Amino acid sequence: MTEFEPVVGLEVHAELHTQSKMFCGCAVVDSTSAGPNSAVCEVCTGMPGTLPVINQRAVEFALRVALALECHVAVTSVFARKNYFYPDLPKGYQISQYELPLASDGVLEFGPEAELRSARIRRVHLEEDTGKLIHGPGYSLIDYNRSGVPLLEIVSEPDLRSVPEVKAYATALRSLLRYLDVTSGDMEKGAIRFEANVSLRRRGSSTLGVRTEIKNLNSFRGMLRALEHEIERQGGILSAGGKVVQETLGWDEARGVTVSQRGKEEAHDYRYFPEPDLPPLVIAPAEIDRIRASLPELPLAKRARFAHDFGLTAYAAEVLTADRHVADYFESAVAAEPDVTPARIANWLTGDLFGLLNELGVDIAAARVPPASLAELVALVERGEINQSTGKILLAEMAQEGGSPRAIVRDRGLSQLTDQTAIEPLVERVLRDNPEQVDLYLQGKTTVSQWLFGQVMKAAGGKAHPPTVQQLLSARLQALEAERQKR
Repeated sequence: MTEFEPVVGLEVHAELHTQSKMFCGCAVVDSTSAGPNSAVCEVCTGMPGTLPVINQRAVEFALRVALALECHVAVTSVFARKNYFYPDLPKGYQISQYELPLASDGVLEFGPEAELRSARIRRVHLEEDTGKLIHGPGYSLIDYNRSGVPLLEIVSEPDLRSVPEVKAYATALRSLLRYLDVTSGDMEKGAIRFEANVSLRRRGSSTLGVRTEIKNLNSFRGMLRALEHEIERQGGILSAGGKVVQETLGWDEARGVTVSQRGKEEAHDYRYFPEPDLPPLVIAPAEIDRIRASLPELPLAKRARFAHDFGLTAYAAEVLTADRHVADYFESAVAAEPDVTPARIANWLTGDLFGLLNELGVDIAAARVPPASLAELVALVERGEINQSTGKILLAEMAQEGGSPRAIVRDRGLSQLTDQTAIEPLVERVLRDNPEQVDLYLQGKTTVSQWLFGQVMKAAGGKAHPPTVQQLLSARLQALEAERQKR
């Protein structure tokens, strides 16, 4: 299928973590833990005679995203009724935006520094979420807690050309949304969902092929698997001389296939018309300026600053800035120990601490190792007060129990042996107790020295300063070799 090129546009729906819903005063609750239908009212369940009211906080969140994506913000936008009839949509229509969205014509840059790409953003608009269907054997239940929760829809142009590009784009967008603190980004709870528009065209052609839309992709893994399958499916049809049918597809995770749900709807199928119960949404230019001025440092700018100011590799800067909490943690750690090289702290953070937190299933924000403690631990290693092996053991304990590294070292007597007069007897004892290995070394098998080094470290309880041990051991072995040659 190398003769075909995939063309993908992504629609991303992000639940905004406001305290109340989009058009009513009901609380936004965790749909995975709250009792069913415990946060509902007449408005979000679509009772006759009720009137919606726009959530100001949701509008502010949407503006933050639109401005971060460099969109043109419409001074006046309009909410519309999008008519379709599903059990999880109690009104029989969804309040969304269509002809006059909140923002349009933006851009998102994504990918590693050396391969930075960009995708155009067609539109950013507000709407309300639907309810949640729970299916059982022979029955279906509906929980309306999610109905009416503010949703932000971000629609890209069909600028993505491969599955890895889609992954990089979606990852960068999720990171941006979390930096802006407008959504939790928790995909296990449905805070971000994807819909992908997929078509294939012959390489070198500028004509778009017939597209299909894959709905309700709730995880990165599911989205990427669905795209891989759909690209392969369409490629097989086109290679055999067939024609792809425009339709809406679902993703069957268990079977690993896309399944047809219905013919693809166009705008006229939804019978959009302006929401009669809501006035146009008018944004004052001063409000746009205020929100623009309040935007935080965004991931790409932070990545460039980390590389420049802290001397990090492009890869390390990318890893550290992918999540705002990790970036904040790193900066706090660096500030706590200015004499420690930032790259050393970065290595301990992204290597050892990340691995421990992953094993424990703990997020960086809930880590029992605060930034200053990690920096202090790295400083102890860098200054030779403890060796790296002891540092790793100590960090594992701190990740479990917390505590000050310096206090633990003091209370446990873990300080590293750096005094040559204390290490020399250990070297002599190891050489005396292992004459066979010493003879092998003197016969030319120099790799035995590493085994002898390990024995000295073991005799020192792992607390000896490795460079000092290496220096003393090497000097003593060379002396023995010189004595042997004199005989």
